[in-house]
Amino acid sequence: MTLHGLPTPDFTRFICPAALRDRPQIVIGHGGGGALSRDLIEHVFLPAFGNPVLERLGDSSVLEVPGLLAGGGRLAFSTDSYVVRPLVFPGGSIGDLAVHGTVNDLAMSGAQPLYLSAGFILEEGLPITELVGIVNRMAAAARAAGVDIVTGDTKVVERGHGDGVYINTAGIGVVPPGIDLGPHQIRPGDALLVSGTLGDHGMAIMSVREGLEFEAAIASDTAPLHGLVARMLAACPEIRLLRDPTRGGVATSLNEIADLAKLGLEIDEQAIPVTPVVANACEILGLDPLQVANEGKLLAVVPAEAAEAVLAAMRAHADGREATILGRVVADHPRLVVVRTAIGGTRVVPTPIGEQLPRIC
Repeated sequence: MTLHGLPTPDFTRFICPAALRDRPQIVIGHGGGGALSRDLIEHVFLPAFGNPVLERLGDSSVLEVPGLLAGGGRLAFSTDSYVVRPLVFPGGSIGDLAVHGTVNDLAMSGAQPLYLSAGFILEEGLPITELVGIVNRMAAAARAAGVDIVTGDTKVVERGHGDGVYINTAGIGVVPPGIDLGPHQIRPGDALLVSGTLGDHGMAIMSVREGLEFEAAIASDTAPLHGLVARMLAACPEIRLLRDPTRGGVATSLNEIADLAKLGLEIDEQAIPVTPVVANACEILGLDPLQVANEGKLLAVVPAEAAEAVLAAMRAHADGREATILGRVVADHPRLVVVRTAIGGTRVVPTPIGEQLPRIC
């Protein structure tokens, strides 16, 4: 059976039994970056759009465009959409995220981000003053990141058919010659680094959205990371892979890395960096910090012999001062992420099915 000339998805192969096998409809968890999102990619989008570039499944695509760039550089291209609620939150806004998220997706390929597009879907009734505030914050974030917003589009939907404003940004950048990041580079024994504390963004959104008060205020970590990446690549051009653990948190990114590399990852539980206030908030709410979103952190897989040099470069940068070695790549238990606990035991870190905190970016 086909639909518009394409094979109809086999829903029995999808992961989530509740959302797709019993009723094949979109649920909120499909936007969470976890197993449900993966189902859509593998069973809907890849069969329709599949090509060798798309099938790499990176945060951005790196394109060979002969003759376009001198010296062997390549073009990086990425796009992302932002539906966060509330529109403004401690530490940032939807405008900040719309810039930082796409800049960071480009940076994860080793690219220097250059230009962005901006598409706005506005709901009828949105106060113009509120839109101006978001746009001004977006412009300030772009200036701080050193990128220009050079094209865009605006659409308006009827009152009640949106949620104020949704934003899409696409970006292009240039990957310098000699930089080749990807899961194909990863080897057993490589070190796994993280640039700082986890879960800050997701818990900042939750605290405002649900009116929660903790012992200290929690602010989003949203930030552009291409400056940090440049420092890291200067210290070690042979970095294997970079990922920014946004939706689905570190748990999703680690499982993606293990799956694409066809190797295992071993994490030291005592090395997982979480601030006390986020740890306490997660414990109260029954959330796993490894599954909570970040917007200003990255994961790096680097050769073991370069780990200390890369770590020093990260800690010398404002966005990597709390960087640490999180774990290592192993040949054992391929495609599984395992945490070694403080008492010497182990536990598997699964890919989140859907979304602990919907609409956090």
